[in-house]
Amino acid sequence: MPLPRRALLALPLAGCTPQLIPAGPRIADAILGDDALVMEDGARLPLRSWLPDGAPKAVLLCLHGFNDSRNFMTEPAPALNEAGVAVYAYDQRGFGGAPHRGVWPGSPTLAADAVTAARLVKARHPDAPLFLLGESMGGAVLLLASTRPEPPPAQGYVLLAPAVWGRVTMPRLASGLLDMLAHVVPRVAVASYVPGIVPTDNMRALQRMARDPLTIRETRVDTTKGLVDLMDDALAAGARLRPGMPPVLLVYGARDQLVPPVATRALLDRIPPGVPARIAFYNGVYHMPLRDLQAPTVIGDMLAWMERPAAPLPSGADRTGEAWVRMPLPLW
Repeated sequence: MPLPRRALLALPLAGCTPQLIPAGPRIADAILGDDALVMEDGARLPLRSWLPDGAPKAVLLCLHGFNDSRNFMTEPAPALNEAGVAVYAYDQRGFGGAPHRGVWPGSPTLAADAVTAARLVKARHPDAPLFLLGESMGGAVLLLASTRPEPPPAQGYVLLAPAVWGRVTMPRLASGLLDMLAHVVPRVAVASYVPGIVPTDNMRALQRMARDPLTIRETRVDTTKGLVDLMDDALAAGARLRPGMPPVLLVYGARDQLVPPVATRALLDRIPPGVPARIAFYNGVYHMPLRDLQAPTVIGDMLAWMERPAAPLPSGADRTGEAWVRMPLPLW
């Protein structure tokens, strides 16, 4: 039967609508398998684990950044295992080997998945403290997860260069152009690599990522808009953090070329007084602190913080962070 004229006129507009594939309806209980998390809607999120010899002293559930995958913990996992920490990392929806690769799932779905994953991992290791770690986009997701009515059962949060470069700190021309393109050419994909932008000074880690088939190399316009929406939400979530929540360690490097200082400072400015949040600032660190050449220093600080969150960090990066927060912002 031919389509009505009104439906025919609507077809081009439908093709220009940003695509979003959130979680579906619940069909069963979520399950933690050996190589995947199966969510309540049946979505299978591939999982990697790095386990220490013997019972773990602590457990770290890790969320990767934009266009990355569960393999992002490949470099730091051995050092963490040596310290007795069990490491889990999964592919978030739309990334790695998870369903609907390249399509944005929405901020609420990503945060809900993080809560579910944390509960499953905690149930597997009930006697060990559970910490949640998020790098870049993963850090933004954890900010949202921590402010949900039923947050994850976390002992603490480690936010590595959290993606909080929302529209309030972004040039209006850039955000306006992105919003327009997301409705004009939403499914057009462009190369993810930006010349001159270096996410880490560890060339071996960069080469591994470049060869990894799970790394997304071309990004759709509407997926980029989804990331900016998430960064908006994560920046706003900073104001909803509350005293009495688990402690937060925010790691940021002076050489970060992806999240500008103005965005990180905007997040810190929004965190209410009394929230147990600390910033560790490193002069020589880029956007991927656990993969940088200075990763041993960052890992040492992180392990010390996990054991004693209120104690000074061994490297002094917390004191450097306090001084950096008081400094005028550089132009970027």
